[in-house]
Amino acid sequence: MPACCIYSDVFQYETNKVTRIESMNYGTIKWLLHMIVFSYVSFALVKDKLYQRKEPLISSVHTKVKGVAEVREEILENGIKKEVRRVFDTADYTFLLQGNSFFVMTNFLETGQKQGRCPEHPDRRTHCSSDRNCKEGWMDPQSKGIQTGRCVVYEGNHKTCEVSAWCPTEATKDAPRPALLTSAENFTVLIKNNIDFPGHNYTTRNVLPDFNTSCIFHKIQDPLCPIFRLGDIFRETGDNFSEMAIQGGIMGIEIHWDCNLDSWFHHCRPKYSFRRLDDRTANDSSYMSPRSPSYNFRYAKYYKENNVEKRTLIKVFGIRFDILVFGCGGKFDVIQLILNIGSTLSYFGLATVFIDFLINTYSSKCCRSHVYPYCKCCACCAVNEYYYRKKCESIVEPKPTLKYVSFVDELHIRRVDQQLLGRSLQDVKGEKVPRPLMDFTDLSRLPLSLQDPTPIPGQPEQIQLLSAEATTRPGNSPGWCQCGNCLPSQLPERRRSLEELCCRKKPGACITTSEPFGKLILSRRALQFLLLYQEPLLVLDVESTNSRLRHCAYRCYTTWRFGSQDLADFGILPSCCRWRIRREFPKSDGQYSGFKSPY
Repeated sequence: MPACCIYSDVFQYETNKVTRIESMNYGTIKWLLHMIVFSYVSFALVKDKLYQRKEPLISSVHTKVKGVAEVREEILENGIKKEVRRVFDTADYTFLLQGNSFFVMTNFLETGQKQGRCPEHPDRRTHCSSDRNCKEGWMDPQSKGIQTGRCVVYEGNHKTCEVSAWCPTEATKDAPRPALLTSAENFTVLIKNNIDFPGHNYTTRNVLPDFNTSCIFHKIQDPLCPIFRLGDIFRETGDNFSEMAIQGGIMGIEIHWDCNLDSWFHHCRPKYSFRRLDDRTANDSSYMSPRSPSYNFRYAKYYKENNVEKRTLIKVFGIRFDILVFGCGGKFDVIQLILNIGSTLSYFGLATVFIDFLINTYSSKCCRSHVYPYCKCCACCAVNEYYYRKKCESIVEPKPTLKYVSFVDELHIRRVDQQLLGRSLQDVKGEKVPRPLMDFTDLSRLPLSLQDPTPIPGQPEQIQLLSAEATTRPGNSPGWCQCGNCLPSQLPERRRSLEELCCRKKPGACITTSEPFGKLILSRRALQFLLLYQEPLLVLDVESTNSRLRHCAYRCYTTWRFGSQDLADFGILPSCCRWRIRREFPKSDGQYSGFKSPY
């Protein structure tokens, strides 16, 4: 597009030209694909509610866990084992966490401690044989205290470095099996979830006004109840609560809101689902392994006994429940409907793409080279090749060095690049180009049925039609001439190769002796009619008549022999034809400029 344009160019409209193929097969394919696309678009429009404006929700969650558990422990008192029963309520086994999460304790380890000096629990880092293995004031990130520099007996023959810490240090041992709070699977949790769609000015919650406080969630029988039994949650995911309760883990409670806020089909209720979030595939379940599926932390209860500060260190194992709320709300919106309909209209172009693919595939040279005679594929290729020629037009880059040559004894046209031309056009092979189909539309407008009038003496512009008899080859015709009517070129040597071209590739009669050449190219009456057909008010004076008729004859020959206008612009006239036209419509000084590229 030009960088600048005139004012009238602004008020223009451009549209594409379409080729309509009347074919039962392709018409059926088109409508079949259109029906499939229309059905899909209609289904998606209704199923996915593409006519609505969607908005993500804003959510808040509040939880309450209820339940009582009894824990039985064996303690050593005065050398005698004694069973102690303890009751845990909500304040004992639930812990507040940040975000939409809560924690339920299922197992624990207790250690009674006070400030002092004591040996560390033995492991590969704390073992020692003398004081030289311990460094005063040194502390390890995984140590329980600060080393005093002494190596003391821990138990029996085991010696460890002494530390200043809460004593005795916590022993590294496995969590109790079975879990101490296995009855936690009967605990229930009430989840209150409030959501808001500010763009739609709509707020709701999962606890309905007629909420039954004694209900328990069931996927089929009571899917909207917000009270969940912990054991049922694990049953939904296929996990065993008793196994997971030993070392703990992470469980997700998903609340999905898919709200239709249209008044004629209002629906906004939550859908609950559950998912285990920790790595259940880890095989290493050892106590210290970072890859073991577990969840634990430590906290302490402080107290004083005989004015001595003491604490009970508790390592808690349990299950963390993460509540994940997601979803969106949609409401009818005209603009959104128009946008989605406009975007889906492009799917109807799939029929055009598919049919064009069939036409291009079955009209290609590759297809024609692999078919066999008398088969349906051959007929299909022929039909599609016809469609392809009507639909597509092949053009090449209009380079000034590009030339086309047509021999009367060949069915194809040769394309030659002048840059590769080192000799006469007659001897260059070039690239074979199929000859365009002849269009007789313009030819029917010519008055070929009219005979040229008898020439009148003194009027050289009126001549007799050329005879169809072949001329004899003169002795001065160049060596590259095959018809005997060509003449040597008058151009300089660097351009002479463009005019060294005969109408034939092999010896034979010259095309200038044919009747069509005389009627189409040399007939003064026909050429005058063409000039007046283009310019009805053209005045053909004596001085410019020959020049106009000569160039019109050049154009008639290239259009006749090359068919396509694009090829005719780069077509080269044979020497015999050029000189025959020049003799019929001569120039006064006898000097001719030769071929000039239109680009």
